[in-house]
Order: sequence, then structure tokens, then C-alpha cells
Amino acid sequence: MQLYNTLTRKVEEFKPIQKNAVKMYCCGPTVYDYPQIGNLRKYVMDDVIKKSFKYLGYEVNHVMNITDVGHLTDDADTGEDKLEKGAKRTGKTVWEVAKHYTDYFDYSMKLMNVAPPDVTCKATDHIEEMINVIKKLEDKGFTYETNEAVYFDVTKDKEYGALSGQKLEEKKVAVREDVNEDKNKKHPADFALWFKRVGRFADHTMHWSSPWGDGFPGWHIECSAMSMKYLGNKIDIHTGGIDHIPVHHTNEIAQSECATGEKPFVNYWVHHNFLTVEGKKMSKSLGNFFTIDDVLAKGFYPEDLRLLFLQSHYRSEANFTWESLGAAHTALKRLAEKIGKLPKDAEFRGELSETEKDYDSRFILSLSDDINTSKAIGVMWEMIDSDLDPGKKIALFSKWNKVLGLNLVNHEKSMREQIPQEVIDLALLRKRAKEEKNFRNADSIRSQINEKGYEVRDIKDGGFDITKI
Repeated sequence: MQLYNTLTRKVEEFKPIQKNAVKMYCCGPTVYDYPQIGNLRKYVMDDVIKKSFKYLGYEVNHVMNITDVGHLTDDADTGEDKLEKGAKRTGKTVWEVAKHYTDYFDYSMKLMNVAPPDVTCKATDHIEEMINVIKKLEDKGFTYETNEAVYFDVTKDKEYGALSGQKLEEKKVAVREDVNEDKNKKHPADFALWFKRVGRFADHTMHWSSPWGDGFPGWHIECSAMSMKYLGNKIDIHTGGIDHIPVHHTNEIAQSECATGEKPFVNYWVHHNFLTVEGKKMSKSLGNFFTIDDVLAKGFYPEDLRLLFLQSHYRSEANFTWESLGAAHTALKRLAEKIGKLPKDAEFRGELSETEKDYDSRFILSLSDDINTSKAIGVMWEMIDSDLDPGKKIALFSKWNKVLGLNLVNHEKSMREQIPQEVIDLALLRKRAKEEKNFRNADSIRSQINEKGYEVRDIKDGGFDITKI
């Protein structure tokens, strides 16, 4: 397996910490609003990465957090808590907001055929663990306290910023003045580990006791504390969006490595690129903020969206249009059609031939090439369109689909539902004519079916299959 590592800026051979095992931590959702399709792309590709490693024989321990406190509207400690903002917008309590959007996230993941993590951990359930990590940093001299918060002193970490490649001097130049920023911060890049319930956060709904006073954790400390609890001080793979590189993941590295003294905190940093809509950034103000329900409302299926995501590389920016989703829908319908035409009793027997082994090897090489899903999809189509034995086709597709996760059930059902009853009736008449050996009449009925835009094909045991031409 070859993976691109954001930290080293190159594709590297994957070498696990423990033989045949992968410790994988994925940044999860901040549950203050509905996840949009750009978010879904990230989690689908996390799912494919995990399933690729499993396909290659690794045991994967997959942990994902749910951020339900501490994530401010600006990653650099300014603005209000996103959960509090969600509560004001909806008229619900922060706890109700967190549950509502967590439930919707789970609903979206199930529809997208994303397997649940081995551990899903909520930030509000791990306050003690966060406090303990902050104490370690305090004992080692990496923190300082103001009237408003406890901060990590980035100047104490000589390797701070290695992930983004940005120097501290550049961060100081780039900083902007903000009315919500703590004026007692020593350096603009210093980040809050613990916010006190004073000043702008005096009325913060979620709060806990701590050695530094009543308050709540900063966003960055959450992932470090939870990944350490479930995966140990060092992990193999950490995923997230490219927007996490300059602040969130940079801060995670700093606090984790300084707290434990073990480096590197993560061996392979994997970052997903953005999904644009019609070439523009997704936003509610532009009216292009789409959820899975918006996709369903247009008559598409979740697996159409999944296939669309698989057709581009996770590190490449992808552009969503309804036309491209329509093309994915058509492609998946065609795939369901081809699979459906294979004899229902087709079954794999014996060993794979050299040709079949070559297909499987190329599929594996595609996954091993930094999870090149578009190449893997190409291999799949080539195999499906080949003259392989039907049983071998079904065997290979079933194997590969454990990674691709393309549920064809909706499309198979859709094809059955979309065939007009009059066409089905004609096909039944043709079947009867053939049974009566009235082949001229059978051919005439076939022509009528073709004129209506459909084709009928005989299959085993006297059955037939109807497809749109």
C-alpha cells in the first residue's frame, strides 16, 4: 500500500506500527448543522480507505469523534461555540441540537453505505481525558493561563507548523484583529486548551469543573485525548479535510507530541480535498448547500452519489453538478442491468484463471496506489464487459464491492418499476408464442417491444429479461 503523507509531502510505502494492523483516527462531524454532500464525500472515502486495508488483509481499528462542544465559528479561537449558535438558530437546547444532527449524520452514513467506526466517541463524554492531557502539558511547561483561558504556547514547540509548512512568523503576519480574541494571548497562533466560563463565554450552557475553573475544552484537545484513549500515543493514519491542515491538525500534533514525548503522533496524515458545486464553494447563501435528502428529492439514490465520489481521487478537488450525478445514476443502472443479466444460478467454482487473477491483481494495485478509486472503477467496468465466465464475474464483483460499497438493490428495483406494464404484457405474450412454437408471432411481438424502446432477452429456465434500449 502506497499512501500520500501530508506531513512529508510525498507518497510513501505504508508500514504499520503493529504487523497487519491499522490504527486509524478520522475527524468526525461537528453536530450543529446538517452534513452536506461535501462532508459525505470525506466519510465515504474514509470508508473506502478502511475497507481497502481490510481487503488487503489488515485488521483496522477505526475511531471517529463527534464534536458536540468547543468548536468555535473560527478555528483560531474566535467567534462563538457552533453548538450554541445552532441552539440559537433552531430554538433547541445545545443537547437537543447535538442529538438531532448526530442522528441525521448517522442516517446519512447508513444511506451512503458507510460502515460505522469501531469506536464513535463524543467529546462531552471525554472531558476527564481532556483535562488529564492539559495537566500533562501544564506540568511540562507548554501552557500558560489568562483570565479567559488556558493556552498552548506554540513557541515552546520547535517543530510547530511542520504539517502546513507555515512558519510562526508568517502566522503572526497573517493574523487579523478580532473583537473576540483574548488580548492576553502571547502569540497569535497560541490556541486554547480550556475556555473559562467568563466574559464572552459567561453564559456558555455546556460547562464542567476543572483545575482552571468552570469552563469547557477547546476543539483541538478533543481529538488528541480521544485518539490517545482508544488508539494509544501513536497512530498509523489520521484523516480529515484539507481545511484542517493549517490549524486543527497542526495543533493536534503539537499538543499530542508535547504531552507524551513520543514522535511522530501520526505516521500518515491523509487529507481529503473539497467538493465544489457548479465550480463554486458550497454555502447556504448561494443556495447550493445540498444534503442527502436533497439528492433523494431529485429522484437519485445514495449509491449514485457514492459512485460519483469514487470516480475522482480523494486528494483532487471534485465538482458536483446534477448532470454529473445523473451520469453516475445512468452508469450504476447500467451496472445493475449487466449484473442482473447474468444467470441467477451463476456461481464461482474452482480457482481463478490467470486472466481472472490479472483482473484481481490490477484492482488491488489500484487500491494500493494511494487509494486510486477511479482506476479501480475502470478495472471493474473492464471485467464486467469482458467475456469471463459469468460465475467468475459475479465472484470478482462481489469481492471488490466489499470495498466499493455499491448497493445495486435500488437500481434493480427501479428498473423493474420503470418498465411499462404494456411492455411486460407483450413479453409474456411472446413467451407464450414461443412455448407454442409460433416463432413468427414471437418475432413480431419482439419488434413491437423494440418499437416501444425496450429489448427482451431470453434467460435460463424459460425466463426473460427486459431492458431499455
